[in-house]
Amino acid sequence: MKYSRYSTSLPELTKRAEDIINQQFKPDELLSMYKNILGLIDLTTLSGDDTREKVRNLCLQAIDFENKNLGTPKTAAVCVYPVFAGVVSETLKGTGIQTACVAGAFPSGQSPLNARLLEVSYAVENGADEIDMVISRGRLLEGDTGFVLEEVKAHKEACAGKHLKVILETGELKSPELIRKACELALEGGANFLKTSTGKVMPAATHEAVLIMLDTISEFYKSEGKMIGIKPAGGIATPGEALNYYLLVQAVLGDQWLNKKLFRIGASRLAGNLYQAIEELATV
Repeated sequence: MKYSRYSTSLPELTKRAEDIINQQFKPDELLSMYKNILGLIDLTTLSGDDTREKVRNLCLQAIDFENKNLGTPKTAAVCVYPVFAGVVSETLKGTGIQTACVAGAFPSGQSPLNARLLEVSYAVENGADEIDMVISRGRLLEGDTGFVLEEVKAHKEACAGKHLKVILETGELKSPELIRKACELALEGGANFLKTSTGKVMPAATHEAVLIMLDTISEFYKSEGKMIGIKPAGGIATPGEALNYYLLVQAVLGDQWLNKKLFRIGASRLAGNLYQAIEELATV
């Protein structure tokens, strides 16, 4: 498809985001939205000291968020390094929670492409339902858009039919034009989701970057009829922060995107904080 030129400036994006998120809600409205957001979370641990026990406990936590008395759901997925794919898929078997793995030399992407693809294949063979890959930001900054397109296509093929989330690392791309170009390449390469960040670079998720991504997804949908998902990730820890992204998605793409098939939030602390907020609102 042909995309329109993206000429919105960062200050204009900031103002637009503020206009969308500057809303007041009644407690019952917040409660409903917080419950929905809880079910959209990719509960994540991506630390060098992760252990099988730590990962297994995280999976059990994801399951335990489902509380019939409060009306809360389980999280959408648990996201880990590929070496833990088997632990997650086995622990979550039959729960409906997806096994997600970062793969392809996360978080830098600075490894030979064939090695990156072997990691993707390993994750899928060991039970991953979803792969979160990173693009080669250095190659994009050099202007080598052809390489970025081909690496996304190659990761998509290595996914063997599993969902591919493409991490743009928008904090390193900086300009709206370059973020837009990364979105276009990811969509052309077969991404099922666009994702902001690895969480290892600052700034991570920002309202401005997400608006650019949402606008591109909207244009793609109108042109191609394909609904592509969005995943803000990195630094989203409070219910208020998560709600902002929920409102941005709702404003640009509509209520039809407010489900776990098309909208995820990557986070490690958010789920617990949301659950606590839900408990408090339920007593109001």
